[in-house]
Amino acid sequence: MALAPISMSVNLQEELQKQLNIDEVFGFDVNGVHIGFDESTVVSWIIIVAVTILAIFLTRNLKVQGEISKRQMILEMCYEKAEAFFKTIMGPKVERYIPWLMSMALFIGVSNMIGLLGFKPPTKSMQVTAAMALTSIVLVEYCAFKDKGVLGRFKQFTKPVWIVTPINILEVFTKPLSLCMRLFGNIIAAFTIMELIKAVPFMKFGFPVVFSLYFDLFDGLLQAYIFCFLTAIYLQEAVEEEEEEPKEAKKMRKAQKKAEKLAKKQAKKQAKATA
Repeated sequence: MALAPISMSVNLQEELQKQLNIDEVFGFDVNGVHIGFDESTVVSWIIIVAVTILAIFLTRNLKVQGEISKRQMILEMCYEKAEAFFKTIMGPKVERYIPWLMSMALFIGVSNMIGLLGFKPPTKSMQVTAAMALTSIVLVEYCAFKDKGVLGRFKQFTKPVWIVTPINILEVFTKPLSLCMRLFGNIIAAFTIMELIKAVPFMKFGFPVVFSLYFDLFDGLLQAYIFCFLTAIYLQEAVEEEEEEPKEAKKMRKAQKKAEKLAKKQAKKQAKATA
């Protein structure tokens, strides 16, 4: 009887190790250099092809005038809702990147849920989440340098005071790391929890399906939302203008200081005269 928990833990460990390993699907050698394509890469290609075919099918025969179909109505409603959401976060300078954010959200969402079809989610691989995070941060820095110029961008690292410059520079590297590790960690955690639930004998009857609705569907979509939401915030921060005090307010403040100084001088003179 004592061997049963040990056996179950060993089987669970083997199953987790098997599922977490990203095996090579195919590869070839070029001048002695092996080029391999693993499961995460191949599944990513499958997702891209499937989503592209679906997009072509759904966007066929769209109308600009006249009566539109229910399919077009639903598509337009979904796009307008997503666009309105991102516009509440992003300013006009970076609104043109909203379609890119939508595409990223769609890819991450499908990648997180594709495990329901028997595939290994690409987001279970660190290289996939790292690549998406780096792509996002490269776009953020491109927008920052384009909007503020090279000198303006480097000057921004010295705000609010020059002493925090190293911290601001370090933030450029910590942002993609946090995006990568957050997405990767949540997907791995959800998968591990599901395997633990399946390993419990009395939980095999119906309960995994209920938990799968949360971890594979809701949590998968939630992680796609968080990733794109943070990227949208980073884009807006990159081009955000610093609030400067109006010139008239500066003049008024200077005039007020001068008046205060004159009043103090007059008060001192009056005090000396009365003394």
